[in-house]
Amino acid sequence: MVGLGVSLTDAQRARIEPLLPDRTPRRGGRWRDHRLVIDAIAFKYRTGTPWMNLPERFGSWKGVHHRLRKWAVDGTWEKVFIALLSQADTEGDLDWVVAVDSTIVRAHQHAAGARQKGPRPASRPGALGRSRGGLTTKIHLAADSRCRPLAFHLTPGQAGGAPAFAQFMARLRVPRPVGRPRTTPQALLADKVYSSRAIREHLRRRGIRTVIPRPSDQIANRKRRGSAGGRPLAFDRDAYKQRNTVERCINRLKQWRGLATRYDKTATIYLAALHVAGIFIWSTA
Repeated sequence: MVGLGVSLTDAQRARIEPLLPDRTPRRGGRWRDHRLVIDAIAFKYRTGTPWMNLPERFGSWKGVHHRLRKWAVDGTWEKVFIALLSQADTEGDLDWVVAVDSTIVRAHQHAAGARQKGPRPASRPGALGRSRGGLTTKIHLAADSRCRPLAFHLTPGQAGGAPAFAQFMARLRVPRPVGRPRTTPQALLADKVYSSRAIREHLRRRGIRTVIPRPSDQIANRKRRGSAGGRPLAFDRDAYKQRNTVERCINRLKQWRGLATRYDKTATIYLAALHVAGIFIWSTA
């Protein structure tokens, strides 16, 4: 699929390279070209290849993994991803009709057993859950009308989408050349899972048009209460037809086998891999 290749094109490199850290190595050190390292990371996650089996043309797999981990910890991958969103917004290539959803991915047994140093931060508690099917992670994401990701948030697989909604929406921040970052979509499209009073009030306070259908039990409860149940909520069926964009975005991401199945022990690295995939999508000319 376009934008999900294994290697950066010249056009993609031209967009990404100015956003990357300086390539100047420490005295006496060796620093591989950014493009080669990013191509190696993309190959690993696009194919699901184990780190030790990376082709020799990429050099030492340890050096590639070190760069991935270093830039994941200092936030470089997310910064580049957000910078590409900002460029698209400045160019008028982002319409801010946002669809949200979540998807569960199975975690391989290699994803378990990460060493823990000190207490885990409450905002990112490993994002691994256990169920009868094994280890799972849930990806919460937003997509624009062209099936491109706008934000990611990870939780354990058994966690619901509605409880994580506020944290997830807080990650939707697109800087602008002047003024504060934009955080408010024109409209938000979601399925019935997100039809809760708390979510609707959250969107109403922020002035975001809500396009969420109500489940049959909520409709029946309103009718049962009569006039005390209030008026039926407005629902734009035509606008709701665009919600498939987030499902198509999920399908694009899961073409990367290393994302469709989680092999990474830490949520930090797995989230960085999602941002790498997002960078490939948004840097496509």
